[in-house]
Amino acid sequence: MSEKDKKIPLESIMPLPDGKGINRTYIDIIMQEEIPVLCINKDNKKKRLMPFKVLFDNNGNFWQQSGVWKYFLSSEDYEKLKEKSIVKAGDWELERPKKASNTLKKTNAEELEELKAEAAAGYGSEIQKFADMSVEDKVNHLKLNKSNLDMLNSKTNDNKVITEALVDSTKDAALINHLVFKEALQVVDEEAKKLTKDIVDTTHEMVKSSVQLISSEKFFNDDLMNTLVSKSNGTIVQHMTRVFLNGIAFLSYFNKLVSTSSTIQKLRISFVEKYRKFYHALLPGFAADNIILERVFMGGMRAIPPDMLYKWSVGFLVHDIGKAAAVEYHEGEASYNRDIVTEHVKLGYKSIVSKTNYPIEASLITGYHHEYYGDTSGYGYFRAYLQQYKKQNPGAKQEYCITYDVDPIIDFKALAYFPAKVLEIIDVYDSVTDPLRVYHNAMTPEEALNMMRKEFIEKRRKLDAILFDIFVDFIHEKQKAQK
Repeated sequence: MSEKDKKIPLESIMPLPDGKGINRTYIDIIMQEEIPVLCINKDNKKKRLMPFKVLFDNNGNFWQQSGVWKYFLSSEDYEKLKEKSIVKAGDWELERPKKASNTLKKTNAEELEELKAEAAAGYGSEIQKFADMSVEDKVNHLKLNKSNLDMLNSKTNDNKVITEALVDSTKDAALINHLVFKEALQVVDEEAKKLTKDIVDTTHEMVKSSVQLISSEKFFNDDLMNTLVSKSNGTIVQHMTRVFLNGIAFLSYFNKLVSTSSTIQKLRISFVEKYRKFYHALLPGFAADNIILERVFMGGMRAIPPDMLYKWSVGFLVHDIGKAAAVEYHEGEASYNRDIVTEHVKLGYKSIVSKTNYPIEASLITGYHHEYYGDTSGYGYFRAYLQQYKKQNPGAKQEYCITYDVDPIIDFKALAYFPAKVLEIIDVYDSVTDPLRVYHNAMTPEEALNMMRKEFIEKRRKLDAILFDIFVDFIHEKQKAQK
């Protein structure tokens, strides 16, 4: 820590009187990142850098105790801490390790306790209603929701009715898929695919109806959606509902933009000045003159065909399904463990492939939605598989930044998968604007967009610059529509 570096008092960073809330979040990150503490003696001004863990193990609230020593972080370390806490909240990184599963059949009392724990963990009290249903009843419930969406698509322009139906059908589908997927994890792959088949097929059809409704001119009301979603008492299911609906709305907006306007031509004109530096850093193996819009988007920037749009939307709905194996946590109590956090991505990817008939697009979205263009804070399959591939093919290099298609991402021809890059933006935005998160105060839309540009694009190349700019326009258009 240099003499010129601004020093931030630790007591102002972690002001709470116990180890919960923001204190717990920051403590976990400081330990994981091994951020040092500057200790200054108030009497003789003597300074020394100390590991936080050593001080913390001796006294769990050392920075709040009176004495001759004062404790500080550098401003640089404090900025890192804030950034990590934002990502942590967005990625639900306060998960509790799953206890070893019992192969014996659970008693009714044990199942009830488990459901109560899941409800408290973020799925809400409604999970009990669906847990009591047979698989056939769950399928029929999804079919009923689909029929309702289809009817609204043809018979009403009532924004309130449409929004309420979209929220309810999404929330129900998320809870049903969670329960069935959790059960599928306990059986062999062949049996799991049989167990999940009807749920998967019906969910896919329900998603198609949602996409058709949102893609029409009957846009759902964003403020109303947030009000309806907040009535659910489970924070995880609220997040899943908002991400799914906003994800579809953004993809629909993107399609209209690139199909009916001069957006692509405008991007070409502004590309050199506004974007080339960003993408050249991602593709350093190419000369700067070769970094053009078609080098960013493999095959060119284009509208998403309906069949692909449906598959991507299914991926948005089930992207966090891997959390089914470890949802029993409560914020402020479980310590951060990166291995457990990253496992939900890997488990989700592998299990969707092996235990369901969801399309490969959905599994790739699940496995790649926390990659952040290979930034060290990202996780999932990209870096591990890419490193292995490069060892086997030393001269290989990625030729494009983003692909719409499956094969180029599997063959390492592109850095990132289009819907996963979209989902990263939606995921972070939802996290930092969520008023119910205890890790931080909710940001306004403008505060969130400014922070994301600064921290996730300008400081670190994590989100995609072009897709983010389109997302900003999308948010502003929604705000205008609300007024």
